[in-house]
Amino acid sequence: MSDRVVLAYSGGLDTSVAIGWIGEATGAEVIAVAVDVGQGGEDLETIRRRALDCGAVEAYVADARDEFASEYCMPALKANGLYMDSYPLVSAVSRPVIVKHLVAAAQQFGATTVAHGCTGKGNDQVRFEVGIQTLGPHLKCIAPVRDLALTREKAISYAEKNDLPIATTKKNPFSIDQNVWGRAVETGFLEDIWNGPTKDVYDYTDDPTFPPGADEVVITFEKGAPVALDGKPVSPLQAIQEMNRRAGAQGVGRIDIVEDRLVGIKSREIYEAPGAMALIAAHRELENVTVEREQARFKKTVGQRWTELVYDGQWFSPLKKSLDVFIEDTQKYVNGDIRMELHGGRATVTGRRSDTGLYDFNLATYDEGDSFDQSNARGFIELFGMSSKVASRREQGLAGN
Repeated sequence: MSDRVVLAYSGGLDTSVAIGWIGEATGAEVIAVAVDVGQGGEDLETIRRRALDCGAVEAYVADARDEFASEYCMPALKANGLYMDSYPLVSAVSRPVIVKHLVAAAQQFGATTVAHGCTGKGNDQVRFEVGIQTLGPHLKCIAPVRDLALTREKAISYAEKNDLPIATTKKNPFSIDQNVWGRAVETGFLEDIWNGPTKDVYDYTDDPTFPPGADEVVITFEKGAPVALDGKPVSPLQAIQEMNRRAGAQGVGRIDIVEDRLVGIKSREIYEAPGAMALIAAHRELENVTVEREQARFKKTVGQRWTELVYDGQWFSPLKKSLDVFIEDTQKYVNGDIRMELHGGRATVTGRRSDTGLYDFNLATYDEGDSFDQSNARGFIELFGMSSKVASRREQGLAGN
């Protein structure tokens, strides 16, 4: 049997051309694998048929939307994963689930190599290949765009010459990656960081300048994950989809940053993540109510390191797995409701309640019923400031000599 290559297949021009391109360059048979992580667009059966029509010997499709939402987006939510305090890991968090299905397909179909469509300039080549090496150490990796010099011009020429069933004349000025957690847009005129984004950049969000009336939503969490919206039970996928719709209608979740890529360059990125950003804002506030102070302070450090690891393609690393255990432990009491107003590009928390919270009204109130013993404060302050007081006394004594 000929060598076989599993190709991460999107159904677009580059990966469609890559099927034949890989075959000619390596002599291997190509198995196309398409993974649905909520990116929308064409249905999987259409994509599967196109892969076969473009020369794939097998075409494997997987509906991974629920898996992606539950096993990848929810950990990102619990970690409050925002790279550079802004980016909710839209692309980074989707790569591990795609890798998982690529490796499974390689094992199923007896492939020795996995191929992806990334360039040598971005983060995704690292995420794919590190993940593949971890889950399938015996597998080789190739990237046709990077390793076989497959340029867009060559792809169009190849598709026309071989009469492939793929549109070759339309050129979107942007590079776009999207899934249920959000949407990433780059290249084109956005590479000039002085240029502002135009209306055609956006798809998941409406213009927040002229929003509809405010939308109030109550999000119910259990152990850090949303389980109901306005009292109606939802799965993680349903929660993200519904918040995408409602927050997106208000223009929530537009992000425009210059980002530090793993490969060492800075890149201008536009993101839309209405559901992710609204849910993270709600989750953070519920943590403020339910997570003990020192645990919360340390979790911020852990969450930042977790985010960096995921951004850097280390989803399957030992350290990330260890941090998962800590983060999950902090979510035991993150239960309750967050009331949020969505309006004009903002997701604003207006109410919170929890049966497992640490907010004690009688301790916090300044009115009658106050149970806080203020006589304890003087001694606490004396002891709390003791080390600074002693150090200051030393400095003043030495300065006087």
